[in-house]
Amino acid sequence: MRILAVDDDLHMLQFVAGELRQHGYEVISAENGEQALARLEQQTVDLAIVDVMMPGIDGFELTERIHTDYDIPVILLTARHHIEDKERGFLAGSDDYLVKPFESKELLFRVKAILRRYDHPANNTLTAGSLTIDLKSYELRSPNGLSFIPLKEFELLALLASKPRHVFTRDAIIESVWGLDFQGDEQTINVHIKRLRTRLEQFAPDVKIVTVRGVGYKLEADS
Repeated sequence: MRILAVDDDLHMLQFVAGELRQHGYEVISAENGEQALARLEQQTVDLAIVDVMMPGIDGFELTERIHTDYDIPVILLTARHHIEDKERGFLAGSDDYLVKPFESKELLFRVKAILRRYDHPANNTLTAGSLTIDLKSYELRSPNGLSFIPLKEFELLALLASKPRHVFTRDAIIESVWGLDFQGDEQTINVHIKRLRTRLEQFAPDVKIVTVRGVGYKLEADS
């Protein structure tokens, strides 16, 4: 699991990142909101831990943008105890709230709880436009009927559909679909993307895989 940690207090940032890495998480660090958004443009992240009081883009605004653009869970960190700040954080889209100072065990417990919740959604389907992806039966459904596709194509499509409009880098796609020990080349992705586009044109033409030049791919659906 990859976690984005954002805090302008370098001691706190190092503490959070160190504890997470010690327990097996990959951590990307950012010292402010602008850096955090740049990191999110470059890499896929499973969860963000965001400090509230930061110059420029503060934690509330950053949380709202993460919630809107990336749809990943957010834990807010703050030195404030006011209920109004907690309310503002949850309204911005945060999933949890930790008041400084806190013990590392509490942070790790909350991280595990949120990731477990997101890893086991209430249902086993993803939807994008007219397309429904059944993660349990490996079926694709649309007004045009029912379809089964090769496993790697299905996994690639499900990955893109898990975060619509989010740009997945080619490296992130290879890591998620083929694994870190993949010995092939990028042509493999090109072939699978081409096949998926052909299938979608026939089966769910309102759903498209868009190339973001020099970065990767994203899934979009006509509203």
